[in-house]
Amino acid sequence: MKILVVSDTHGDFGALKLAYEQHSDAELLIHLGDGERDFEDLSALYPMMPAVYVGGNCDYGFHDTTRVVTTKSKVKLFCCHGHTFLVNMTLNLLAAEAIDAKCEIALYGHTHVPFCETVNGVYIMNPGSAARPRGGSKASCGIIEINDKNRAISMNIHEL
Repeated sequence: MKILVVSDTHGDFGALKLAYEQHSDAELLIHLGDGERDFEDLSALYPMMPAVYVGGNCDYGFHDTTRVVTTKSKVKLFCCHGHTFLVNMTLNLLAAEAIDAKCEIALYGHTHVPFCETVNGVYIMNPGSAARPRGGSKASCGIIEINDKNRAISMNIHEL
């Protein structure tokens, strides 16, 4: 299973659409917040696209869910924007929350800086920002691939 992860599009629908079109073979799109309208517009354009959205600190619409746990290919993913877990300072709180929720993967945005490593035994990814990268990074998205047979997980950051 291929999962496309994006975050922080901040009104740049074109950036989100580009990420989706570059990875249209993904079986799931996860948007990690600060791009509610962009997500709604993409969902309207591709109504059959399986997708998950979590609200960010700059979202003021109807997506007030700040965390979602979803299961794909028997792997549990913890999805959040990250601002409520102090991700600018540490990833330990996020990893602990994922462990408490029995998740193998934790996804967050908010910092606009890509990150892809294991912390305290949890695969953690920030796809960076598809529209407003920071810290010298380029516009990016994340790809997670889960082998349906053996549950092997690979995660990578892709520049847009």
